[in-house]
Amino acid sequence: MKRQYQISKRRAAERFEQWAKSNPIPIQLTFPTAGIAELAQHSLGDLLRQVGRVFIETVMESEVRELVGERSRPDADRGAYRWGTETGFCVIDGQKVPVERPRVRSRAQNREVALGSYELFQRASLMEENVWEKIMHGLTMRSYKEVVQQFAEAYGIEKSTTCEHFIEASRAKLKQLMTRSLKDLPLSVMLIDGTIFKGEHIIAAIGIDSFGSKVVLGIEQGSSENAAIVRGLLGQLSERGIDFNQPRLYLLDGSRALRAAVSSFAGEAAFIQRCQVHKIRNVTEYLPEEQRSGVKFRMRAAYLKPETADARNALYKLHDELMQMNPSAAASLAEGLDETLTVNDLRLTPKLRQTLSSTNVIESGFSLVAKICMQVKRWQGSDHRLRWISSALMYAESRWNRIHGYRHMPVLLKALVVAYRLRTGKAAAAHAA
Repeated sequence: MKRQYQISKRRAAERFEQWAKSNPIPIQLTFPTAGIAELAQHSLGDLLRQVGRVFIETVMESEVRELVGERSRPDADRGAYRWGTETGFCVIDGQKVPVERPRVRSRAQNREVALGSYELFQRASLMEENVWEKIMHGLTMRSYKEVVQQFAEAYGIEKSTTCEHFIEASRAKLKQLMTRSLKDLPLSVMLIDGTIFKGEHIIAAIGIDSFGSKVVLGIEQGSSENAAIVRGLLGQLSERGIDFNQPRLYLLDGSRALRAAVSSFAGEAAFIQRCQVHKIRNVTEYLPEEQRSGVKFRMRAAYLKPETADARNALYKLHDELMQMNPSAAASLAEGLDETLTVNDLRLTPKLRQTLSSTNVIESGFSLVAKICMQVKRWQGSDHRLRWISSALMYAESRWNRIHGYRHMPVLLKALVVAYRLRTGKAAAAHAA
């Protein structure tokens, strides 16, 4: 339950916003000429910051005049009066800067009246978002004050305070990521991959819409990459609006747990593409160093063939040769081989096929997460990992471009619909027989 003073502050801010929108009289600033010359000699930035502070104080004084009238003009009908000033603060560029705050008191209720302009200028959310952005850009909390301090008398930017602001901002980002609606998202591709992050397994889902834009869908933390955790993540996505009955391409790293979870949710509507990069890596790990480059070359050449039959024949030929050299490598190649050729079966354009043949999209997000999270020296429990990872992924999402080959996304959509009809038609015929 919100306290009464919090409600009064919110109402004061709303009242000020309404007055500001309806007030036709512009606010004029008065700044001494001598002060302009003195500040300009030091730096133009100092001058502009001081002008900003004067602007804030002028806006508050304008609101006071609206509430109590002009100074030295008695008015028996006014409901409030001035009650001196006190030192307060406002948030400028992520710093708490001291300002002189005028006070107003109500006659009828005999209590202080909150100023909406002061509440707006003082809102901590501005500071939290500012701290979050700078931390995401690589600024550490230890050096935050030395880098961002622009007002000599600014405060509230020490390490401990900065840490508190980042915790609140990152917690808000985590909530935003895990609760935002996905109902109206035209999702064509879903990438699911897991990584071990500081001793904990993190499962992430990233979507690609029909326009080729990438969106972080959700994350889940667990002790291992098992089907139960992935089903929990997919269950959350379903609750937030994703329809798993729509035909969609699912790009996975080859994990059996991921495949089992996707199949249980999407069924016949799931067209699974196993990452070709992971497949090549898994096969060559069984081979001695001198044989790896040759096998890598032949597998890549096979995956680049435009016809699925040619690619499959080239891979089976390699499989037969590996049976004589290394049966374990051959077994790794044969396992899920057809699912590494799903993008070939859909007959996508070369550029789009190359993009959707691997999980590089999600791997690049994980690399940025690792880079940003290098700032953390000691990991703790609770939501510590999830807050940092969600913040890094949301930051990565804001920087992502559309995928290579996005202009050919209609080809993928049409191919999925046609393939789904063929698949369900065959299933219906088999069931009838």
